[in-house]
Formats: sequence, C-alpha cells, structure tokens
Amino acid sequence: MTRDPVASFPDEPVMEPGAFQREQVGAGGDAQFRTLLAVLDLQEQYPSVRRLQQWVLDAVRAAAGEVAVDVGCGAGTQTRVLAGLVGPEGRAVGIDPNTLLLEVARERAVAAGDGGARAEFVEGDATALPFEDGSVDIIRCERVFQHLADPAAAAREFARVLAPGGRVAVTDSDWGTAIMGPVDPALARRYAESMWAASPNPFSGRHLREHLRGAGLAVDPDIGSTGIVFPNAVLAEGGFLRMNAVRGVAEGFLTEAESDVLVEGLIAAAQRDEAFLSVTMFAVIGRKPA
Repeated sequence: MTRDPVASFPDEPVMEPGAFQREQVGAGGDAQFRTLLAVLDLQEQYPSVRRLQQWVLDAVRAAAGEVAVDVGCGAGTQTRVLAGLVGPEGRAVGIDPNTLLLEVARERAVAAGDGGARAEFVEGDATALPFEDGSVDIIRCERVFQHLADPAAAAREFARVLAPGGRVAVTDSDWGTAIMGPVDPALARRYAESMWAASPNPFSGRHLREHLRGAGLAVDPDIGSTGIVFPNAVLAEGGFLRMNAVRGVAEGFLTEAESDVLVEGLIAAAQRDEAFLSVTMFAVIGRKPA
C-alpha cells in the first residue's frame, strides 16, 4: 500500500485532533480507517513531531541486540526505525489493537527492506503486553495514554515487562494546552470542554511522570516537549472542526448559532492562512532500576 503522506484528507469528515483511536473498524468503517491512516501519515511529517521522536530515540539509546517494543505502533514507522537500531541480533515489535493498521505496517516494512523489514507487528493492548516479565529492553509509546481509561495500568504493565536497566519513553498530548484562534475565548473554552468530555484522558501529558513513578520506575528530570501547530490547509477543510462542534451542540456545550460562528470563522481564517490551532506534546523517560 502506498500513499502520499501529505495529500489532503479523504472527503469524509476527519477525526478530531487527539482522537485518533486504534479501535477496530467494523462494517462500513473503511472510510474511517482511510481517514485514520491519512491523519497518522500527515502527523508524521510535522517537523515538531519528528523532533520529539528523535529526542526520544536519543534518550532511550537503543543498542544492537536489544528487544524494543513500540506500543501503539500504528503504521509502524518508528518500529522500523527501532528495528534498524537493534539490528539483526535484536528484536523490534510493534503492538497495536487495530488489525488494519497492522496490515499496513507489515506491508510497509516489507517494502522498506533493509533493517525495517525485520520489524514484527502483533495485535495487542497497552495494558496486556504479550511478553514475559523482564524480557524487554526498550518501550516507546506515543499518543496512546490519552485514549486509555486506566493509563496507570499501562504504566504498571510496562514496568512488568521491562528488564532491569530497561528504558521506557511515553509521549502524549495534553489537550488542556490547546490554543485556538481567532475565536472568542469563551466559545473556544466551551468547544475545548466538549472535546475533553469525549476523551478518556484528555490531560494525559501532564500526568505521564506520575504514572511511571507510580509503577516503580525512575523518571529522568528532563521532560521533552513540542508544540504541534496544525497546518491551515488542514483547518481549512473543516472536517474535524465541524464534527467537534456538532458534538458540542448535542451535549449542550455550544448553541447551534455559536457553533456556526466558531467553525465558519476558523475556516475562513484558515483559508486566509491566519488560523491557529496547537497542542503541546510531552515525552517522559522512565528507567527500571537495575
């Protein structure tokens, strides 16, 4: 499967920022899956995302012969990177509950060749990893905790499978840091509150450190961070802006008139290349005591 990662989204409404869940796509869900894949591919082109991903790789220092696990691997780009770092003597495994994404990840690994072709992809969940106690050297987990009702359970699972001296990097957004403009601040606040209400863990980024410490891991003092600024070309399409607004109206956060003012105003600003929507991602490094 090939796709231009910076192409426009499909015509179907796209998912809102921060809600790129890995759930199974049922009957009639092909359009949703294509949108999910397009969003994931597009995000991986953002320089800010790439900088934080490189910061994570520099921090965990994957070495030849190690076992590295990519939890919430999506289409497998970073799993392939890990495979190249651990080499033929090591093992790189991508874990994701979405079997369609895993199919894409396997296809892309084969097409990539070289070290990336050694990457393995397995269906699984962050709170129930298919590994023995103390059998993993490195775990990376990006933008997964925000979708978990019990992120502390995932942190405990990471600690269980990590070997002494093992490293884990957990990266996630904190939707309490979202900035939106130009829009009336009161409307922006209620729009954001409707998004928060729909997410299991919208403020995930600020709690990563406490989850890892609670699981018995030592946490590095240096916390990585980056601001994701959504391109105006994406905002101008209006898909996720409208979908969030419709839900906000249905749940009583906004009136229909307020929804129209907010969405149409942002779309018009984006078409002029003057809209702004951002969220901050944080990355925390944990280490299992030797």
